[in-house]
Amino acid sequence: MTSTAAPKSIDEASGPGEPRSDTPGAGIVQGRRVSAGLRQARSLILLRCLFMVCQATVIAVVGRVLGYPIAYLPCFALIGMSALFSLGIAITPAAMRNARPWEASGQLAFDILQLSGLLYFTGGVVNPFCFLLIVPVTVAGTTLPQRHAFGLAILAIVCSLALAAFALPLPGPPGAVAFSSIYRLGCAIALIAAIAFACGYAAWTATEGARMALALSVTETVLAREQRLSALGGLAAAAAHELGTPLATITVVAKELARETKEGPLHDDAWLLVEQAQRCRDILQRLAEKPETTDALHERMSLLQVVRDVLAPYAGKAQVRAEAVVTGPPGMTAPDLWRRPEVLHAMTSIVENAFDFARAEILVTARFDADSIALEVRDDGPGFSPEVLATLGEPYVTSRPGAEGSRTGHVGMGLGFFIAKTLLERSGAKVEFANARGGGAIVTARWPRKRMEAFELVPKRLELTP
Repeated sequence: MTSTAAPKSIDEASGPGEPRSDTPGAGIVQGRRVSAGLRQARSLILLRCLFMVCQATVIAVVGRVLGYPIAYLPCFALIGMSALFSLGIAITPAAMRNARPWEASGQLAFDILQLSGLLYFTGGVVNPFCFLLIVPVTVAGTTLPQRHAFGLAILAIVCSLALAAFALPLPGPPGAVAFSSIYRLGCAIALIAAIAFACGYAAWTATEGARMALALSVTETVLAREQRLSALGGLAAAAAHELGTPLATITVVAKELARETKEGPLHDDAWLLVEQAQRCRDILQRLAEKPETTDALHERMSLLQVVRDVLAPYAGKAQVRAEAVVTGPPGMTAPDLWRRPEVLHAMTSIVENAFDFARAEILVTARFDADSIALEVRDDGPGFSPEVLATLGEPYVTSRPGAEGSRTGHVGMGLGFFIAKTLLERSGAKVEFANARGGGAIVTARWPRKRMEAFELVPKRLELTP
């Protein structure tokens, strides 16, 4: 038993650089959330300007303050090229919108090549500032699709190897120690390892953040849907109240017409109109009396009704036998609960998982005592694997079979248990996952009794004795 499938899947970008998604987590491309702030063209220009200031400052300090020989002309020519490149982007309309993935990748690739050119004239990989090659790769890992980020990482690695083989000496005082090829190779390997780690870690953290945001968004959508469904009852009651008066007028007029007309088709039509108007009034009266939001009795559910509602979609299925049990201390009456759509949705999702993995039986047990109320879903399937059990309740953890191997037809994406656990915990429950000794999975949600019990709102009628 494991998590249910998400309502919809993540879509790829539908336009040039503009993400599209039918899920609440819009703005996710290839399973990654795009950060609009760092993807804006002007943000990349500002980052490049900061780079240019730092580069010019370091060259001036090394050449003028320390007095080391340095190739001023090619170095400042490269810095000037970067300034012209930034100016050319800044004066175009593209600077006022989010850069497309290939545009941002092109700008970051230019930054890698420009910095590599500066490093070529200032010592190559033995220059301490060579680790600045990690910066564009990290920015790409957190803001761009993975294929673009990994492409830039490969470019940075190639530049690192080239700088290890071909570079001018490191500026320094006369008679400075010359670095051997082995040392240069070691520096290149260290730089490559740092680039790979930075890119991989940035991409991984961005992906996990995007998945968490998507899962939370799906949870909020489920809650909003349940609230809208609950609000339909109040809307129906309001419509019934508003339509009651005109229907009463139609009924009176139709009766007058029926009395004044002689026997014949017109007389029969008049009485048919009376009957249909009365039928409409009866329907609206039932709608008005449907206690979706106003009747406290409807908002109360017995424990047995709760477990039956949770099992209702799977009751009577031939593949698996489903049973509901309510148990408590002897002599104690089972409490009534407030109707909580999020709790019913979450427990139904858990039962759905049990239905997919059970061999022959599902048991939903409601337990109560003076302090707590618990709902337990138990199946006789294979149970949770140790790997899944360790991370169950986190997003994108699943071992559900594909649609063709699932009794419910759902494909596991690992969001169902996360959503269910989040809904239950928001209601005040403590959720536990375990395996039964004899086999099968157990999911238990336990609440403090005062959080779920529906207390008596209307005093009971007093019996008067003579």
